[in-house]
Amino acid sequence: MSLNLATSLRESARLHAQRIALVFGENTWTYAALHDAVRRFAGALSDLGIERGQHIALLLPNTPEFTIAYFGGAYAGCPVVPLNALLTADEIAYHLDDGDAIALVTVSALLPQAQAAASRVRACRHLIVAGAAAPPGGALAFDRLLATATPCTQITPTNGDDTAVLLYTSGTTGKPKGAELTHSNLMLNAHIFRTDLLPLTADTVALCALPLFHIFGQTAVQNAVLAAGGTVVLMPRFDAAGALALMAQHRVRYFAGVPTMYFGLLNQPDVSRYDLGALLHCVSGGAPLPLEVIRAFEARYNVQILEGYGLSETSPAASFNTRAKRKPGSVGVPVWGCEMRLVDEGGGEITAPLVPGEIQIKGHNVMKGYWKNPEATAAALQDGWFSSGDIGHRDADGHYFIVDRKKDMIIRGGFKVYPREIEEILYGHAAVAEAAVIGIPHASHGEEVKAVIAKRPGHEATTEQHIIDHCRLHLAPFKAPRIVEFRTSLPKGPSGKILKRELRG
Repeated sequence: MSLNLATSLRESARLHAQRIALVFGENTWTYAALHDAVRRFAGALSDLGIERGQHIALLLPNTPEFTIAYFGGAYAGCPVVPLNALLTADEIAYHLDDGDAIALVTVSALLPQAQAAASRVRACRHLIVAGAAAPPGGALAFDRLLATATPCTQITPTNGDDTAVLLYTSGTTGKPKGAELTHSNLMLNAHIFRTDLLPLTADTVALCALPLFHIFGQTAVQNAVLAAGGTVVLMPRFDAAGALALMAQHRVRYFAGVPTMYFGLLNQPDVSRYDLGALLHCVSGGAPLPLEVIRAFEARYNVQILEGYGLSETSPAASFNTRAKRKPGSVGVPVWGCEMRLVDEGGGEITAPLVPGEIQIKGHNVMKGYWKNPEATAAALQDGWFSSGDIGHRDADGHYFIVDRKKDMIIRGGFKVYPREIEEILYGHAAVAEAAVIGIPHASHGEEVKAVIAKRPGHEATTEQHIIDHCRLHLAPFKAPRIVEFRTSLPKGPSGKILKRELRG
């Protein structure tokens, strides 16, 4: 069946031509202006000889150029390959080569590493730079390309199962893999977000502080809000004070973030000077959000946080807490058209409530496979079921709870220890602002439990023993951490997730 992600933007431009689609700093784009730029970018790709099916890489922060190139690629039938804006030249070159990118779109601030990477990849023939009138080294100016292009008049026909976005996983083990997300995957997931899960309308103003090169920001904010005819306020890099100021200035109704963003907003001083009275919807994903943080945030800001669950490979939403079926601490129930199940270590299905197992997912949201990697695809996808690598359990009402990542599980003296359970207890301590629990090698126990903590201001006197004693009050002896390390902050990835692999060394 013919289906293309760009049709949602085209329809919004038809219905809401003069409404504001994007806000970036002091600049705004109406739907008519955004749609024109998207059609011009698609036309520019044609002018460069780039054909349907060829890949366009995007090395861009949260700027209008990302949205223009993202939908412009869809308009032209060219899958886009969003890249983390913090990658090194070596990492960019790997993604360009593995992703068969014929062009790379970037900004002038990232030009040195983009140029170094593109020069190593023979197939990457075009470097397009935003924010530079005359970029060096034969690169093409984004604005000039748009100004001189003949706008594409028709969306290139694509099938629903054609790849729209090639999204590389974080590569915590081995080289990053490119998840092929289809037009159908992305359109349905955005549609579910704006209708079944929230709802979003043309009056919705959303703050997009999640990186758009990550699937959470793409689907839950950019794609869903633009399909609804709402307004997306772009924030290139999250900081709590800046986010609060933008929310107040633009009367933001919808905010989606990862737990560390909520930690930041919760611990921001002088909150009373920001008027957040318009805020209606808050969504959390990317990692489990501790119950203590949910309760404290909702008490301070008077708005519910709805937690969901998904992965890059699932477009991302797989389960969600709607207002009607909300259970704080859970990640909700499967979204429409999606099935979830739990399996044990032998692959057998777990049907009893509260028994942990690996979460598997099946439905319209699941990728079609890993790009050029049949072995990894076969390992992750069996009979349509995607193995998430996450450990969870399900209660009698069908709500899922994330216990931990399979690879993060600690085995101490033969006992399985799930860091998430300990982290929930740590966040209940008044001194703890951020916490992560990891396993470290131990001569007799195999692994020992270690907590790494960033303290709240005013709690500098809290000691390692205070934290250990607090955990022992609430946890079985084998679960309580024996080692506590204090840091000023914990390392985070571009989407705000705490990077446990860096804590392990």
